[in-house]
Amino acid sequence: MKVAIVVFDGVQALDVAGPLDVFAEANTFLSAHQRYDVTLVGREAGTVTCSNGMQLAVSFGYADREIQWDLLLIAGGPQLPDAQPSNEFLTWLQNQARSASRFGSVCNGAFVLAHAGLLDGKEVTTHWSDANRLSNEFPHANVQPDRIFVRDGRLFTSAGVTAGIDLCLSLVAEDWGHELAVRVAKRLVVYIQREGGQSQYSPYIGAGKDEDPILNKVYRYVSEHITGTLSIEELASAASVSRRTLSRVFAKHAKVTPSVFVEQVRVDTARKLLEGSDAPLKTVAFKCGFHNATHMRTTFSRRLNVTPKQYRMRFRGEASAQP
Repeated sequence: MKVAIVVFDGVQALDVAGPLDVFAEANTFLSAHQRYDVTLVGREAGTVTCSNGMQLAVSFGYADREIQWDLLLIAGGPQLPDAQPSNEFLTWLQNQARSASRFGSVCNGAFVLAHAGLLDGKEVTTHWSDANRLSNEFPHANVQPDRIFVRDGRLFTSAGVTAGIDLCLSLVAEDWGHELAVRVAKRLVVYIQREGGQSQYSPYIGAGKDEDPILNKVYRYVSEHITGTLSIEELASAASVSRRTLSRVFAKHAKVTPSVFVEQVRVDTARKLLEGSDAPLKTVAFKCGFHNATHMRTTFSRRLNVTPKQYRMRFRGEASAQP
């Protein structure tokens, strides 16, 4: 099975090493004619330097050979959202994606696919920090910011960095069955399927609150009165504006309603307490303005796809988890 990973100077090393190791481990369980034959493809043959300084050997340039790929993946890198691929490369990529059995991206390699028009009308994801930009710059792509990886037909896209491992484990499972994918995951000491989405890894709320003085004032008020009811009327009064003005400001800068904003602040406050204290879940819920621990659990499950207990175990350790 022929696999190409497209790399470039400044590529994220783990975007390449993660998929490479998944396929290499899978090969140890496969017969010779079943194995993944992985090739690094660059602008030209030689070496590329990763963002961490590591050098990778590139077998050949993208235009050097015509190969029918079973899988074509574009790796990501810190500078990639600002890069503008050449027309020659984009034409090559369009042709390769058309003929490949499957194609996709790791992390913000999705931007390269987007420049080639390969994300139009497709459900896709990318690193949480680049999701809004991808959605804004390529509005025809249906960006799913909280997904670890997404499949849409022959197209596969994944979230940031190590999510490339999740993506490739799913491909191994598709090719050779779930049992083999589990064996590979165990060898790599990773989850076969992670619980939750990208939201649990992204920073605490901040988008929009520093862009407008009214929004910033509301954020401070909510943070200082987190245990209160915090109705829209109360927030409007705290900001000295009308309810209508408040709603308009939130729609423009926060892209959510005031009530959703309050809920997000409650969740983020709870995240900090779960990471930094051993307080019982009912205490955390009370301190963050949830009705009770059950309400907090329901909200966490809906927003982050994990429970508060699961979140604490992941980011603080199993020994600190409270029932």
